[in-house]
Amino acid sequence: MKQITVVIVGMGFGKEFIPIYQKHPNIKRVGICTRNPATLKELKERFNLDDDLIFTHFEDVPKRADVDAIHIVTPVPEHARMTLASLNAGKHTACTIPMAMTVEDCTAIVEARRKSGKVYMMMETALYTREFLYGLKLAETGQLGRIQFVRGSHIQDMSMPGWDEYWKGYPPMLNGTHAISPLLRINNTKAESVVCHGSGRLSDDLASRYGSPFAVETATFTLKNSDVAAEATRSLFDVVRQYRESYDVYGTKMSFEWEQLQDEGHSVFDGGENARRMECPDTDEMLIPEIAHFTKREKIDDPNHVSFLQGAGHGGSHPHLVQEFVAAIIEGRESAVDAHLAANYTCAGICAHESAMNGGKRIQIPDFE
Repeated sequence: MKQITVVIVGMGFGKEFIPIYQKHPNIKRVGICTRNPATLKELKERFNLDDDLIFTHFEDVPKRADVDAIHIVTPVPEHARMTLASLNAGKHTACTIPMAMTVEDCTAIVEARRKSGKVYMMMETALYTREFLYGLKLAETGQLGRIQFVRGSHIQDMSMPGWDEYWKGYPPMLNGTHAISPLLRINNTKAESVVCHGSGRLSDDLASRYGSPFAVETATFTLKNSDVAAEATRSLFDVVRQYRESYDVYGTKMSFEWEQLQDEGHSVFDGGENARRMECPDTDEMLIPEIAHFTKREKIDDPNHVSFLQGAGHGGSHPHLVQEFVAAIIEGRESAVDAHLAANYTCAGICAHESAMNGGKRIQIPDFE
């Protein structure tokens, strides 16, 4: 059996992936990288990690000939630099969202992946939640009928303690993949153009950080080879609302709407005035047995981490992400969220923010094919 060695960089919610990789039969060894010596010591002992795969400096990781893959779970401003260093060193590379912060960096990553021939995967949790996989199955089996419209939202209060300073005043759509990617994936297409409007005003301090005044940004996308329009809304500060990371899909036979309040139940509409509440089934049967149990909320190692206080544990997505990334490497194929798709999903948000800053001007999203 082919096995690989992976190093996870960033031990915020990145540490959640350590036991999943360790249980995967195609993983030989797992290493970690973080600047915090106390965290390194604690995790090394808890997960019985090898001394020679414990890193305090990222720059040392790509140099290691025995490291096959690098999984980046670091602050957003580091994503492009670390991804490029990993790919240029000939390492299979996974990175949490977004791919990068600029169109230019996304373009550079697409090219680096092409030159390296290695697997790249953007680890988009929204595409592997039990809620999205339920809706995707409805779409792929024809139960929705013809999709007529999709809507997504990601509303979050990032003034809560625990978020890094760089988030303060971050333009909403500049990191829009959680709200955008489900809309594109369920239609099996990419975003082609966008019109986005900003709404409301941030406090002066927040607005000055990135020169972006809007409390909310709402975008409407045209989709490639599709007559469906997609709408996405994103907010990070100065809006009172329980966390909501959602998608709604409306079809000719059935429609699905994400729950308004956490754990109150989603809504399914299947004709006329028929409506019912439902809970989406778990997705453990889609996973190899060794890691299937990691879909459960109780398997979250640190439920008090701010990423899980908001977002209910990423919808059981973590083992799906690991399974797909490792399978792509072992099978010698591109991942389900490869560089071209990741660049489109990411640049859809970047271009949406550009549109909002230009009074709702229509912006064409680059075609990375």
